[in-house]
Amino acid sequence: MVLLAAAVCTKAGKAIVSRQFVEMTRTRIEGLLAAFPKLMNTGKQHTFVETESVRYVYQPMEKLYMVLITTKNSNILEDLETLRLFSRVIPEYCRALEENEISEHCFDLIFAFDEIVALGYRENVNLAQIRTFTEMDSHEEKVFRAVRETQEREAKAEMRRKAKELQQARRDAERQGKKAPGFGGFGSSAVSGGSTAAMITETIIETDKPKVAPAPARPSGPSKKNYCNIQVTKVTQVDGNSPVRFSTETTFLVDKYEIL
Repeated sequence: MVLLAAAVCTKAGKAIVSRQFVEMTRTRIEGLLAAFPKLMNTGKQHTFVETESVRYVYQPMEKLYMVLITTKNSNILEDLETLRLFSRVIPEYCRALEENEISEHCFDLIFAFDEIVALGYRENVNLAQIRTFTEMDSHEEKVFRAVRETQEREAKAEMRRKAKELQQARRDAERQGKKAPGFGGFGSSAVSGGSTAAMITETIIETDKPKVAPAPARPSGPSKKNYCNIQVTKVTQVDGNSPVRFSTETTFLVDKYEIL
């Protein structure tokens, strides 16, 4: 048996999906499928038709045809058995035998066709084996994915733990009045995560806050000198009466002052 091509086509000969198992141009396969409906004799129950060069082995599927194109010297019994296997494969991947459904799953069908025929010759496979081969189920792949998912979960847990440690260290430093510990750069000491990014943003925002101009100070206290040489003993803010650091050597040049 030499199978040239396997195709699903409409009753008008339009190819929906076609797999060529020998060297064949697109124009050639489209011409063969377009000539196929004209060769069938209406009113007669046949499963194959022949031309001078090829044989068509086909099976109707509602509004479509499953067609195998073989050489004329192939074994017709083997061709029919292969045709039945092709016809059973299509419902495994398509929910309905319609043109849109066949087009949507065309690659799945082509992969399944390749499991049935290789280089024009039938492979010794059944429907269950075809399903297994096309799913490409691999135990090693499952183990690899499980290990990778475990590593990703451990990495995320480690990131959250590091972020909590940095938050705790920052809170401890603030309670003790010390400078909060810095954050690492892009090296091994860097810690990523949403909470850490929030702390960094908060630190930057606090650093970039504009400096508030100090409230005007007013001198107070007894003085035995004249108003041109005032002795300052205490300086406080006008709002809040908070003490302000000052120097006894400071000279005040004021336009207006108040003696308390």
